[in-house]
Amino acid sequence: MKKLVIVIVSVFIGSVMPQLTLAQGDAAAGQAKSALCATCHGSDGNSELAVNPKLAGQNALYLVKQLQDYQSGVRSDPTMSAMVLNLSEEDMQDIAAWYSSQQVTLQGADPETLQLGETLYRAGNKELSVAACSACHSPTGQGNAPAGFPSLSGQHATYTLQQLENFRSGERQNDVSSMMRSVIERLTGKELEALASYVSGLN
Repeated sequence: MKKLVIVIVSVFIGSVMPQLTLAQGDAAAGQAKSALCATCHGSDGNSELAVNPKLAGQNALYLVKQLQDYQSGVRSDPTMSAMVLNLSEEDMQDIAAWYSSQQVTLQGADPETLQLGETLYRAGNKELSVAACSACHSPTGQGNAPAGFPSLSGQHATYTLQQLENFRSGERQNDVSSMMRSVIERLTGKELEALASYVSGLN
């Protein structure tokens, strides 16, 4: 089973890498350019509102891709689309470098769903052929920077759950090769809630 998961992930990474370039921005410049972003995401990327994602500690490559997707319309959100409209490639790289250099603050997982969330994250669901989340997002939730897989550690459970639901409904479709959508469609609402809660305290 482990060998199969590794092969699948390796093939997927190979399909992702040619489309993305590693972010090599200037964090100091990014701090200045992110002044407006701080309104929703916090000065250091640790947003106070649970509906706004934490950007602190997020993989730079992933951040750049999301900014590009908002700008191109691949990922839809009226507020974000307006915010990134005039950003240059260099601006995106710099902002991503700044937020990725920050330390994310951890939340606390719901004790009632902790066991279910941990089982799904670390072992997946064999009956449904759902691979463990940790295969792409790492055992500590830090993601896989070279592959562009995002860090989930410390993210607001409310935001994570919303994104999982958006993938399942098809509202969000900027996952490469439909990987997230194909996994999410096989999980129940209760399982998604458990996962979202679990990763908020994962480190």
